[in-house]
Amino acid sequence: MTIATKVTGEFAQHVTMQLDDGQSVFSDAKKFRWKTTNVKMETRLTTPGGAADDANQQSKKGGGLLKAALSTATEVAKRALAGQSLAFQWFSPTGGSGLVTMAGEVPGQIKIVELDGKTGWFTESRAFVCGESSLKYDISFNGFNQGRRSRNGFILEHFTGKGTLVIGGGGTLLELNPADYGGKIQVHGGAVVAFADSVTFGVEMVGGFNAATMMTAVFGGSGLNLVTLTGDGPVFLQATLHQEFEDDERDNEQTRSSGREGLLSNL
Repeated sequence: MTIATKVTGEFAQHVTMQLDDGQSVFSDAKKFRWKTTNVKMETRLTTPGGAADDANQQSKKGGGLLKAALSTATEVAKRALAGQSLAFQWFSPTGGSGLVTMAGEVPGQIKIVELDGKTGWFTESRAFVCGESSLKYDISFNGFNQGRRSRNGFILEHFTGKGTLVIGGGGTLLELNPADYGGKIQVHGGAVVAFADSVTFGVEMVGGFNAATMMTAVFGGSGLNLVTLTGDGPVFLQATLHQEFEDDERDNEQTRSSGREGLLSNL
């Protein structure tokens, strides 16, 4: 059953969810804001639908404790690589419906995505706010070389199954479909928030290696490589870049400004 949600706020939004009997959500530890007293909060090392979750359920029924411990350690290590907290917080109501509120990591908009069991979603690790416990969570490695070239990290979080997924980004979120623009769009690496898994993530060089592309790399602020999103499905981009990209853009602007000052900077 779909979780009832209400998004409030303008520039910095948060989402309040009504959890009924049998419903629960999990989130990164930094996203929780407030809850009613009848919502139980529990910290777990396991993620829903993962090998560790299955192994722990089996261990409670007399299964192998070693397998459960190893599976849990593997999941914790994968989350550490993705930049998530080592443990997730789980929220579930007791004695009737309850409310819990979450917010994104940076001020900006929040979007609610309902997974139908057919199409999954990839999210940038900081974009994940919370998800219904019926979802399956995993880490997707899109290749070290792609991650290095895109400067967007080479790890994405992958959500499948049926249930409610909440994502957030910096500033205004823009929804696009590459299929509406010839099947492929080029994106600044710091703007990627989330996309359906019917869309393929890639990285490509802007033009050939020549004087023009070198000028783009040094003075354009986007480097030689852009993220490509190809296919047919929704994509969310953010107006505010991830912090490391904002820092790089600021450094580039300072370099351009010092170049414009020329000889006068010596006076």
